[in-house]
Amino acid sequence: MTISAANENEATAGQTGGDFVTQIGQNLPYLRRYARALTGSQTSGDTYAAATLEAMLETPDIIDKELDAKVALFRAFHAIWASSGAPVETGKDGAFAKAQAHLSKLTRNTREALLLHTVEEFRFGQVAQIMDVSDAEAEELIAIAQREIADSILGKVMIIEDEAIIAMDLQSIVSHMGHAITGVARTRTEAVALGKAERPDLILADIQLADNSSGIDAVNDLLKALGDIPVIFITAFPERLLTGEKPEPAFLITKPYSEEQVRLAASQAMFFSSTETLLV
Repeated sequence: MTISAANENEATAGQTGGDFVTQIGQNLPYLRRYARALTGSQTSGDTYAAATLEAMLETPDIIDKELDAKVALFRAFHAIWASSGAPVETGKDGAFAKAQAHLSKLTRNTREALLLHTVEEFRFGQVAQIMDVSDAEAEELIAIAQREIADSILGKVMIIEDEAIIAMDLQSIVSHMGHAITGVARTRTEAVALGKAERPDLILADIQLADNSSGIDAVNDLLKALGDIPVIFITAFPERLLTGEKPEPAFLITKPYSEEQVRLAASQAMFFSSTETLLV
């Protein structure tokens, strides 16, 4: 089952099954976002999201309707994720092989807990419900992940952002993490020139830029010119990217963002050394 087909099924179910199923459908984009960040791949992440929906349709009892709808959806995902051994897409070489090598060094379940808490903004108790652990264990897993991932990789970061205050804030956050800043670009043209002048290890990009050019187009230009670079999109309009109908970024932060979200996404993206991004 494809993600778009699953969305149609959920929409139909929502019309007949009440508010709970409607809420499940509304949270599918966030499940896809989480799955992609978890696996480091849009393809692998979407496969797990689709498998979750298929399981829900075949075995309705997998969804605990006593829980909040988003919590119940993510809990169902984790039942499948845990039963499969929590694998990450790998190959004989390249970015995903590097990711697997990094993952082997992490304490079990820590990255999942941190993403749930920081990116998806679940409370400790909700993380515990999703992962079927105690509240105290969920909190400890998050603390361990923060230490382990933050120390993983440092590099050069390029920022594509036309709002000066936001650009300065992002520079401050990533600089305090120990990363070097190659510069800030406000337009597509500036971004391409900056990237070619000094190849970054990570790109943070807004979608709508100063001259009405596209941050997505700027990123695609850079990837074509420079090769594989991890990318994080930071946008006030996540719905433009989380449609399920075309390639989407594995790492996406919604404005207004928190410092912790930026720090985690940057660590995650560089941890995987790669991310599939929008090619339109």
